[in-house]
Amino acid sequence: MIVVPPTAEGLARAAEAVRGGEAVAYPTETVYGLGVDPFSESALARLFAVKRRSQGQAVLVIIAEPGQAREVAESVSPRAAACIEAFWPGALSLVLPRSRRVPDQLTGGRQTVCVRCPASDIARDLCRSVGGPVTSTSANVSGESPARSLADITLAGVAIGVDGGTLAPSAPSTVFDPERGEILREGVISREEIDKVLKRRS
Repeated sequence: MIVVPPTAEGLARAAEAVRGGEAVAYPTETVYGLGVDPFSESALARLFAVKRRSQGQAVLVIIAEPGQAREVAESVSPRAAACIEAFWPGALSLVLPRSRRVPDQLTGGRQTVCVRCPASDIARDLCRSVGGPVTSTSANVSGESPARSLADITLAGVAIGVDGGTLAPSAPSTVFDPERGEILREGVISREEIDKVLKRRS
């Protein structure tokens, strides 16, 4: 793994690797993530191999700006839009109807895709450098503890690591399906906070 700083030059190098089908490690607001091109089947196959993760599991994507959600989502409902306005950028991952552009490998064959606009400037700047969404699954072997620094990453096959230092311990992002009103993973943003936003819009 080649380590680069989170400068324009370092992120440009990481983005070039992503566009070339490689896997890149980078900091989010919670843990270090693994980024590949979410529209490339070969890059997604590499991601699963690097993580030693079984096929059929959905992979989260991150975006630079809320409007970029349209690149992976077919539509954004009023309930989803309310959550986006209230919590993005931030630690809320939303389950949205998938775009036809999205490969089955990314969604595990489901008709939905999980998307977040993160609070991390470095993560969003990486998406800007790539020119679109990037995957964001934790940079560790499946089932092991997430990495809070590049030194924690023991994966083989990561081309570039963007060094954002050591991240403070944090709960993961909350994963929420706005149409079903279901929290799929408890995290930083509470059920009460989400309900408050949705009640204001009802």
